[in-house]
Amino acid sequence: MIPRSISNRLGALALTAAVITGLAGCAVNPVTGKKELSLMSQSQEVALGEQQYPKAQQTQGGEYLIDPSLQRYVSDVGQKLARVSDQPSLPYEFVVLNNGTPNAWALPGGKIAINRGLLVLLEDEAELAAVLGHEIVHAAARHSAAAMSQQQILGAGLAILGATTQDTAYGDLISLGSQFGGSAYIAKYGRDNELESDRYGMKYMVAAGYDPYGAVRLQKKFVELSKGKQAGGLEALFASHPPSQARVDANIQHAKKLGGGVTKRNEYQRAIAQLKKDADAYKSYDEAVAAVQKKEYDRALTLTRQAQKQQPKEAAFFALEGDLLAQKEQYQAALQSYETAVQKNPTLFSNWLMRGLLNAQLKNYTAAERDLQRSTRYLETPHAHYYLGQVYEEQGNTKGALSHYQIAAKSSGDIASKAQARVQALSNKG
Repeated sequence: MIPRSISNRLGALALTAAVITGLAGCAVNPVTGKKELSLMSQSQEVALGEQQYPKAQQTQGGEYLIDPSLQRYVSDVGQKLARVSDQPSLPYEFVVLNNGTPNAWALPGGKIAINRGLLVLLEDEAELAAVLGHEIVHAAARHSAAAMSQQQILGAGLAILGATTQDTAYGDLISLGSQFGGSAYIAKYGRDNELESDRYGMKYMVAAGYDPYGAVRLQKKFVELSKGKQAGGLEALFASHPPSQARVDANIQHAKKLGGGVTKRNEYQRAIAQLKKDADAYKSYDEAVAAVQKKEYDRALTLTRQAQKQQPKEAAFFALEGDLLAQKEQYQAALQSYETAVQKNPTLFSNWLMRGLLNAQLKNYTAAERDLQRSTRYLETPHAHYYLGQVYEEQGNTKGALSHYQIAAKSSGDIASKAQARVQALSNKG
């Protein structure tokens, strides 16, 4: 007789196998032509990418707005490569994120992002094409869908919400806003996926007229950076796209078999001129964030205001100032900083959320309700719902308060516990 524990385990394995067989089937990789296990249809991938793309952008600083021409430039290069890819019909989109972490990523269905922090490390348009071509292959070859099941995507979405809604109180708003730009979307790819993306990405580069050795230079640069002092700042990039000498060597051998092309160094340098001009401003900001992490708040405030003088158009600099002033309980001054942040970037959920919290702290309940509701249009967070609950409760709207507390209560952590307590208290009143 089989012991019950073993029997249960075999039953579980059989059930798992049945589920996998039922959900997954074979699909042809559109890039390589090989049959591979697929966890979702391509239409599901496209829908998933469409759904997650705006959320992923919101949690990573949002779009880079200082120089709109850079967005157009990167999108034009990306679309040029997409047109010669093996999946030209995918609804490709390309965005530059206002995030200093050097990274780039692709969501299923051709939704691609590159951080401003990576753009300043590149030298020419061919290197940019190497990055974007590589990400296009991840999408076209369905790597990003194969790297995660729908359950894993759901888990990643919950993790994003958790990262952006760490518990706070009105009197402890410090650096909550600045945290929103720090999380990085990472889908880890295997060695074969990376080599495949390098190889076919180079093919797309040549088809679009670029020098394939741009991919060689790119990998050489990453290998060198991985050995140096900057490696710590490149963790997100290296976690998802680990560099190696083997990749450099493979790229060299493949480039030898391909034709030549242009590098467009001058065009690229012109495109990133504003980023380079603002390098000192972002350096001041990064140092301010580092000071916050060390609880050196006065130094952080000085650095933040220095960044504002260096580039007064950047909303993030005023948002961090608002966080720091709130930490000092200077709520009216903090609100003014967030007024400026919202004016300079009204498309980022965290600016509306934080302004809403400050308005609630100052008992400006009508304004708080407006701002908190506006934040949920860009990204739903338990924080927004919890504080909307408080605003409605203060106004005597028990039904409205209860509905928002119930939403927040479904999350996790302290904010969920607080929401659950309010749900119980209001339910007992009723």
